[in-house]
Amino acid sequence: MTAPGADTRHAACTLCEAMCGLEVTMAPDGTVAGIRGHEGDPLSRGHVCPKALALPDLQDDPDRLRRPLVRGTDGELRESTWDEAFARAAELLVGVQERHGDDALAVYLGNPNVHSLGALTHHPTLLRLLRTRSRYSATSVDQLPHHVVAWALYGHQFLLPVPDIDRTDLLVLVGHNPMASNGSLWTVPDFPQRRRELASRGGRLVVLDPRRTETAKVADEHLFVRPGSDAAVLLAMVRELFVADLATPPSWVEGIDAVRAAVEPFTPELAERFSGVPADDVRRLAHELAAAPSAAVHGRMGVSTQAYGTVCQWACQALNVLTGNLDRPGGTMFTSPAVDLVGRGLIGPGGFSRRRSRVRGLRGFGGELPVSTLTEDMATPGPGRIRALLTIAGNPVSSTPGGHRLDEAVRDLDAMVAVDLYLNETTRHADVVLPPTGPLERDHYDLVFHVLAVRDTARFTPALLPKDPGGRHDWEIARDLGLAVVRERERRAGASLGTTLRRRLTRRSLEAEARLRTSPTRQLDLLLRTGGAGLSLRKLTGAGPGGLDLGPLRPRLPGRLHTPDRRVHLDADVVLDDLPRLVAALEAGPGLGPDDLLLVGRRHQRDNNSWLHNQPRLTRGRPRHALLAHPDDLAVRGLRGGDRVRVRSAAGEVEVDVEATEDVARGVVCLPHGYGHARDGVRLTGATALPGVCVNDLTDPSVVEAVSGNAVLNGVPVTLEPC
Repeated sequence: MTAPGADTRHAACTLCEAMCGLEVTMAPDGTVAGIRGHEGDPLSRGHVCPKALALPDLQDDPDRLRRPLVRGTDGELRESTWDEAFARAAELLVGVQERHGDDALAVYLGNPNVHSLGALTHHPTLLRLLRTRSRYSATSVDQLPHHVVAWALYGHQFLLPVPDIDRTDLLVLVGHNPMASNGSLWTVPDFPQRRRELASRGGRLVVLDPRRTETAKVADEHLFVRPGSDAAVLLAMVRELFVADLATPPSWVEGIDAVRAAVEPFTPELAERFSGVPADDVRRLAHELAAAPSAAVHGRMGVSTQAYGTVCQWACQALNVLTGNLDRPGGTMFTSPAVDLVGRGLIGPGGFSRRRSRVRGLRGFGGELPVSTLTEDMATPGPGRIRALLTIAGNPVSSTPGGHRLDEAVRDLDAMVAVDLYLNETTRHADVVLPPTGPLERDHYDLVFHVLAVRDTARFTPALLPKDPGGRHDWEIARDLGLAVVRERERRAGASLGTTLRRRLTRRSLEAEARLRTSPTRQLDLLLRTGGAGLSLRKLTGAGPGGLDLGPLRPRLPGRLHTPDRRVHLDADVVLDDLPRLVAALEAGPGLGPDDLLLVGRRHQRDNNSWLHNQPRLTRGRPRHALLAHPDDLAVRGLRGGDRVRVRSAAGEVEVDVEATEDVARGVVCLPHGYGHARDGVRLTGATALPGVCVNDLTDPSVVEAVSGNAVLNGVPVTLEPC
């Protein structure tokens, strides 16, 4: 029962990709009294997960930073004014660039940036003002193969087709656990109910994964796959479509004969030897995809973060294309968002750049370098060395390969600035920390995730709470930091510049200032008004708390394509040229030692990457930090569940509790990501809340996916021994 004087408001959760609509009860004193799912939301339909219920805890979190921190001459961080913090940050960053060149400053963008309207509208301008080409993000941790394949096949890195789960007859998920993630690169809130609806209309769910995940447990069929072998299975399924004469690609697809020849070596028997998936199951699943009235194949993090991630993502697309399920209701489809980031060119199409990493020479994609190169480009002496770091809503020490090595490299930088709510494994090294407002204090519209949603909707939610007096939104931090950098450069240039050049710098400063001073909501209103759907911010706000329901996904091809000839060229060189490497690996065998096991990661619904681990509401119950291992693998090593074990890889070692379970295949161990908060005995956010170790102390930054440069986090050889 609602308390007297309370009122009900509506908002959107911004903690994951599901975009769940929330019904929020406000107490008379203006605080949040309760949160539940909004039944009238046309996309999430009343669904909500535990993370959304913890939003008030995040708002009131005593660990959360609310004022800027600046490191003093004594080496300690202390609270400062915003003016002092921006001036010091600009002095540090511009000083490094003046001494060592613009690219001596690295910028790392973390996952929460795409969950914030203000970050998406203002950070691009900030990055242009910083003038560095040393840009990194979480994209090359877990999803870059998706973007490479979308660019190669459809002409744009964000043309990412999603399964039309509400109408499909057969859904095949590979390395994908939406029961825990609420969808990833696939905005699919209320997956549990949507899975039940799939079953009620006679549809099937099939999961391929080396672990019996939460999604595998509710599937009609689960096939254990050896980590790193998914490419062999998927390519064998593509081959079977040709062998059995089942391929029915649309007329606007080219390169079929080249694909047929390229996949010929990948027989189901070869896939079985490499993956453990029976050849008969490989054939059967290919036939079922071709025979189903509609079907969709989707791979996610489990297949992107392995040695053949780009091949895996291409093979998933090839299965949908060749069975005629791309752009078909119930297959995989493209969205028609009210703000079309792709169609209007608001996000670049992507593509490989001439810019390469300094030490290994790995090529960049979409204007960013692979984050696995960040440590070596910081730590290796010589010209071009990275000497300063700006992180925005990111924790790369925890979330990128070889985190312990990056921790050491960051410590030795000349300067570091962070935009973050917390002191974490990375930001603890910062000279300046600039904390933004929390999720409940910001206006919000999901610019990115409407592009990936299972239904076309549009929803704007104003801030539920006023920001703290003296606080700054993330877009205001971008504005003030960007302008501080411009003015610091002009101050340093001073009289050494001629009058014409000074005027040019001033003009650029004024243009940047105009962009940065335009609020996110004003920019959103302009995008809606010029988007062709006849919308505006007023119309969207007046549509009701659930926003506008624009209907189910509809066919968009070939008109939606951004390829030069508006055709899909399935024989993409960037993929087919990599197949001989896979053939050679299959012929050589796994190359493991007699005691080696293969490490994979996992996530939990109550986790959000490396944060929220200090929230009591989310950390109650059974501990989630343990290494999972099959009882048989423990027995042959003289171990059993509950033991403390030492896990060693080529990159490092950790000590952790082990749990015996048949939910992982033999030869596989599984460790959650985002844990391991206590480093060097320093108390960090979450350090006292959860035990556990950082899985990225075991992953190796020198091992990357060859095509995209994405981190390899799955299929890492490790050994176990008792502590």
